[in-house]
Amino acid sequence: MACAAARPETASAASRAPVKNTEQIRWTAFILAKPFVILGSGTAAFGSCAHFTKFTQDGAVINTNSYKKAGVDIEAGADLVERIKPLAGSTDRSGVMGGLGGFGGLFDLKAAGFKDPILVAATDGVGTKLKIAIETGRHDTVGIDLVAMCVNDLVVQGAEPLFFLDYYATGALNPAAAASVVDGIAEGCRQAGCALIGGETAEMPGMYAKGDYDLAGFAVGAAERTGLLPRNDIAPGDRILGIASSGLHSNGFSLVRHMLAGLETEFTDASPLTSGSVWADELLIPTRIYVRSCLAALKTGKLKGLAHITGGGLPENVPRVLPDGMAARIDAGAWELPPVFRWLMDEGDIAAAELARAFNCGIGMIAIADSAGAGDVAKALRDAGETVWEIGTIEDVRDRGDRVMLDGLESAWRG
Repeated sequence: MACAAARPETASAASRAPVKNTEQIRWTAFILAKPFVILGSGTAAFGSCAHFTKFTQDGAVINTNSYKKAGVDIEAGADLVERIKPLAGSTDRSGVMGGLGGFGGLFDLKAAGFKDPILVAATDGVGTKLKIAIETGRHDTVGIDLVAMCVNDLVVQGAEPLFFLDYYATGALNPAAAASVVDGIAEGCRQAGCALIGGETAEMPGMYAKGDYDLAGFAVGAAERTGLLPRNDIAPGDRILGIASSGLHSNGFSLVRHMLAGLETEFTDASPLTSGSVWADELLIPTRIYVRSCLAALKTGKLKGLAHITGGGLPENVPRVLPDGMAARIDAGAWELPPVFRWLMDEGDIAAAELARAFNCGIGMIAIADSAGAGDVAKALRDAGETVWEIGTIEDVRDRGDRVMLDGLESAWRG
């Protein structure tokens, strides 16, 4: 694509008819506009304008300011395109429409099997967990985190994730690092059963420190109108099932990094939590993707609600799916606090209640079902590979303000 800039007296003429000879226009600038990066069946873009060159009236170049000199490497962008095409293609699924080269990705809900769908959308990032990936040069798992943080928020509403788009921003594009990130994104999409149909790679000199980048993800899913969660029949006596997390997931890393810095501990130092591991091994474990297991539980017809336990922990995320007047009573001793959270609590001298509000504390997702159906829901989750505990019940608390009561925190977690 090319863009032409003309003097006011010639611009209208240029727009009315094709230009057969450049002498028809008194050129003042020529811009080679941004190429489009193709991701799977969708499109994306990187950079902005490739070159700005000023010409004299007779065509002689009088000034050149190439994009590469300004800090944007078009060749690096083209290299990245070739690296990520097969990664995006590996996530193809039913419903994806069209080929490469459009301005947006297309998706056919009918081809995906939906009859009366409601679309559900979510967006999220990875946060300062990225700093650990950047400082250690280990970029291959944060893409999974990015997908997980979005698609887990879709499935709690009963939605099947359909497609995903990513935004990767950096000061200077490193194709190998970026491709490693996208490799993780593609892996996350495969785990979630959604297609990577587009994205944006933005190279912005001066916006980021050397080597730094940021990520944002955007996911869209669908649920049949009759299958949306949470259901409106959550009631006192319903059981709360806790589904194990894989670790810290993608929350609380500002606190984690602050603690390690205070202890003068490097991410490459040996970890006391697992023999033979370093801290980066522990901290970069990717966020668990619960899509397939939760969709399996949904098919039992017994699932009433799901809550993704992210920032704010159990106290702030469980109430998001409860009807007015309902609260959750949770037994903190119903599962074992994983070692990384116990270490944080002990080394950081963090109160158990504060820990519960900052981290998932070993529970990455909760499911709600009545007493008759809880066993079927738990079996479906376990059959799909999850570790599940019954951790509490729903209560009527119309006369009290607490929406989540965590019983036995100190005794269970300090023991």
